Amino acid sequence: MVGRLETERLILRPWRVEDAEEALGIFSAADVARWLSPAMDRVADVNAMRLVLQQWIGESGRLLTPAGRWAIERRDDHRLVGGGILLPLPPRGEDLEMGWQLHPDVWGQGYASEAGRAIARWAFDQGFDEVVAVVRPANDRAAATARRIGMEWVGETEKYYDLRLQVFRLRPGDFNAQGPQSGPAP
Repeated sequence: MVGRLETERLILRPWRVEDAEEALGIFSAADVARWLSPAMDRVADVNAMRLVLQQWIGESGRLLTPAGRWAIERRDDHRLVGGGILLPLPPRGEDLEMGWQLHPDVWGQGYASEAGRAIARWAFDQGFDEVVAVVRPANDRAAATARRIGMEWVGETEKYYDLRLQVFRLRPGDFNAQGPQSGPAP
């Protein structure tokens, strides 16, 4: 089961069904939802969001550590601002994907990279030697966040979800690296 992670400004905690209304604001936002599929569709209403959260909560007990899903809330006001994941990637679950989704109102404040670093640290503390992020080529914001976390662009693949995706990788030895990472030209 996923535990609580804390950063200077954020608390990453297990999802609760009571998060449905705030979570809907994130997962129904057009600018967030356009990047979710095929792993997840845009959530239409609060009842659908409750069902998604119930599924995630039930699934969390079956995931092997360090995999999990977290609600991301701000420490200062406990506002739910996003969600984070660390999940095995299809088709065979060999690679561990790190991901984040934030409410558009809080974009540009560094929360995604702060949460991503906490998730990566969690994976490395559990003995994993690599995490990846997969990003659609047009999702410049996610690619920039991956680089800010310290991830290295390693190429493109169609291995996951039958989509052409950019792959970013982070290893423990690279975790504290500073400065921009390599990648395709924007």
